[in-house]
Amino acid sequence: MHLKTGTLLLALWGLDGLALAQRGLPPKEKTRSILVTKYAQHLDFLPQLVKLLKVPDGWQVSVAASGLGRPRMLYTGSNGELYITRRDAGDVLLLKDTNNDTKFDDLVTVAADFKGVHGITIKDGWMYLCNNNQLRRYQLKADGTLTETWETLIDDLPNGGQHPNRTIDFGPDGLLYISVGSECNDCKESDKEMASILQVNPTSWKRTMFATGLRNTIGFDWHPQTGELWGIDNGGDGKGNKWPPEEVNHIVKGGNYGFPLAYGKREVDQSREDPAGDTKEEWVKNTEPSTLELRAHQAPIGFQFFGKAANIPADYAGDGLVAWHGSWNASKPVGFKVQRIHFENGVATSTSDFLTGFLKPGFLLFKRKARFGRPAGITVTPSGVVYVSDDANGVIYAVKRTAL
Repeated sequence: MHLKTGTLLLALWGLDGLALAQRGLPPKEKTRSILVTKYAQHLDFLPQLVKLLKVPDGWQVSVAASGLGRPRMLYTGSNGELYITRRDAGDVLLLKDTNNDTKFDDLVTVAADFKGVHGITIKDGWMYLCNNNQLRRYQLKADGTLTETWETLIDDLPNGGQHPNRTIDFGPDGLLYISVGSECNDCKESDKEMASILQVNPTSWKRTMFATGLRNTIGFDWHPQTGELWGIDNGGDGKGNKWPPEEVNHIVKGGNYGFPLAYGKREVDQSREDPAGDTKEEWVKNTEPSTLELRAHQAPIGFQFFGKAANIPADYAGDGLVAWHGSWNASKPVGFKVQRIHFENGVATSTSDFLTGFLKPGFLLFKRKARFGRPAGITVTPSGVVYVSDDANGVIYAVKRTAL
């Protein structure tokens, strides 16, 4: 009897230990969440505010269009036209500059009734659009407009939760890539496709996992010289003013970038439980470290390389631009600008300001800064004009060279 009882207790203990291993163990150290909620005061756009904006020497900034509601992602068409997705309106706008003065003077809605539309790209005479769950394509007409009908290619992308803003583009390999953000701030995802970049075969429209552990990489692009994929990942919230960082990642096939157990160069998040049957410290050894870490809470959205654009300095060709949408959870507002990410030999090394000045002192009584713009989308045209969307005041800014 004693032997049977002992055996039974041992078996129950083993089952309990197995259950704990399956669930994962809570963190050994005491941690606390530090969530700051501090929005910069909003200012409506006024033309005179453009004088506050700063760009590098030899460049100038102007307003290309205004009164556009909440423009998000941008895409340059083959004839220099500009396409804009508006997730809130559920439509896509086409803007044309008919006299080449970097001011758009013709506007038409080319797609409508696509709730939450965000991602956009064009290939072989088709425009591809993506929202939270669906990927559609529309045939392009000669005048840049679209056919009234569309084809739904995918309709079961995972539900977006906190991060529903899908972005899409075709890579040098001809395959389509879709960025899927995490469902919440730092939860363990129930759907394996969350917090990832998907790779889609454009013949069968079947998809596979390309990279995982990416909390919310909205902006990604391929380096023009190496053809390698790079993306800017949004770090988590509620962990302080300075951590976790925003990440510049070299994204490789099969790479796991650590979320939600680690950020940056394999820096473990001690507030997380250990994974089943392992420790966080051991688990992160098999993840990919970030290449460059940048200030927390700036909220990266659009990212694009200059590539083969004309009328840019020679040393810009291998560099990229990132739109920092701006913080809501830092004690002092950060972001609200566009920065140049410098690459050396195909590797990200540093940043410098490219378009700044959206933040200014607000009402002194409240000790708050004010902002009159939140950069979101970026596109660099073949002629070297950089267009930036502001989804807070509905403005498209043009930045171009004045000294060649």
